Amino acid sequence: MGAVVSELFLSDLSERSSTEVLCCAPPKEPNCEIVSLSPQPKTFLGMPAVISSPGMRQLIELAERIAQSNAAVLITGESGSGKELIARAVHHYSLRCSKPWVDVSCAALPEHLVESELFGYEKGAFSGADTPKPGLFELAHRGTLFLDEVGELEPRMQVKLLRVLDGVAYYRLGGTRKVTVDVRIVAATNQDLERMVETSSFRGDLYHRLGQICLRVPPLRERLEDIVPLAEHFLKQTNSRLSFSGEALQILQGHRWPGNVRELRNVVTKAAVLSRELVIGGDDLLLAAPRAPAAAIPVMTVPSAGFPASAPGGSSQNLDGMERTAILRVLAQTNGHQQKAAELLGISRRTLSRKLKLYGREAVRQSYAS
Repeated sequence: MGAVVSELFLSDLSERSSTEVLCCAPPKEPNCEIVSLSPQPKTFLGMPAVISSPGMRQLIELAERIAQSNAAVLITGESGSGKELIARAVHHYSLRCSKPWVDVSCAALPEHLVESELFGYEKGAFSGADTPKPGLFELAHRGTLFLDEVGELEPRMQVKLLRVLDGVAYYRLGGTRKVTVDVRIVAATNQDLERMVETSSFRGDLYHRLGQICLRVPPLRERLEDIVPLAEHFLKQTNSRLSFSGEALQILQGHRWPGNVRELRNVVTKAAVLSRELVIGGDDLLLAAPRAPAAAIPVMTVPSAGFPASAPGGSSQNLDGMERTAILRVLAQTNGHQQKAAELLGISRRTLSRKLKLYGREAVRQSYAS
């Protein structure tokens, strides 16, 4: 696979706010032909697969191989790297491809609504429940349920999810009749679930149940062959009359893309909209390139508000200490605005809130005190 490594493990056990339910017809062709750039690239449930790198090609092949089983799949990778594409490919190639595909972001669901959304509720279960509603598990019956950002689930829901994954029938909220479903679970996360298990913030038994098969999606900086085809694809979607200059392509390939494919799409779209010429030049990209190695992440260079940088070799140089320092510095920069801080850090609002609770009220107050 070269420098790009896609990992497949078999365990011992074998900014979206809405839910998407899709069905697709069974694939007619035995294999997926993926090209670097094509007028009609291969699509998985409407999502085009514009791929050139050997690592991503082999990852799609792995998805096709494992799709024939009913094993749960856990997809890991950085935010915006393409985890949902792999999840859709698994459903596309599976024997369930003609059945429902239900897509939900665990981070987008309010904590008090997670249970009712996943498992449904009966009329009168709570104030406002005027009619019964099936949960997402029922909607995905005989199909695939994609749980994006699964690491955001609270511990209580982790327990209930584990029981359902083990085939235990469940009740709708306020219900008296048990519901049994046949659902294939595909989950994705940009968090280190193994580390979360070690810190008891994620259940180990649920981690092993979700990760019967684990796939890692490499970040865009590890698959340079995909940058130009993706950029040209996004440019064609925005304005098919435009093209990139050689300088612009060089800058695109030299950027580190911390936001991965999502960042690339935004950069190309902005350049296409603002460009006054038919050829997009390097200056139109609004990127400083080639970027220096990421020795200094922007959030780590924000002026400190009472949190001096640690000396080399100091005890706060461990990962937890560095993370805490970075978060509190960004919080100071945004004057305590947690939503803005979360966006700068590249994490969800719920994740930031949970970490701030661990740090304590006094530490947070000092981080943005004048």
